[in-house]
Amino acid sequence: MTDRNDQMSVLSETECWQLLTDAGLGRLVTNVDGRPAIFPVNFAVQNRTVLFRTAEGTKLVGAAINSDVLFEADGHTPSEGWSVIVAGVARSLRSDEEIAEAEQVELVPWVASEKKHFIRIRPRNVTGRRFRFATQPADVLAAEDPVLG
Repeated sequence: MTDRNDQMSVLSETECWQLLTDAGLGRLVTNVDGRPAIFPVNFAVQNRTVLFRTAEGTKLVGAAINSDVLFEADGHTPSEGWSVIVAGVARSLRSDEEIAEAEQVELVPWVASEKKHFIRIRPRNVTGRRFRFATQPADVLAAEDPVLG
């Protein structure tokens, strides 16, 4: 049996950014009207920042008013999964230079709507973990674990 400590590993910041670069879909976590809110967004990585587009509305207002946000993306293969969390500051891009730089990234909205506003999350902290999936049947694991068994 694999040692449970071997089933999870902490990712380096470089590994986190590589996984984010390949992901494309994540979740923006912010505060709207004093309540936590989470929004799925398609995104791109540019210069070790997270970039997404949005229309006028809740995501834009939440990101602009509550600049402290979390962003999470994850993925998996048949044998393992991963999760990366970016804690950072989100702001709407306003200057012509910022917008021109953001437009260099291929970031096509998934929903057919006009999404003219770019939001960039500048990270304060980036963390990630990789999880190796169990190779034993669930009933064997449950018998070995007093919480599950």
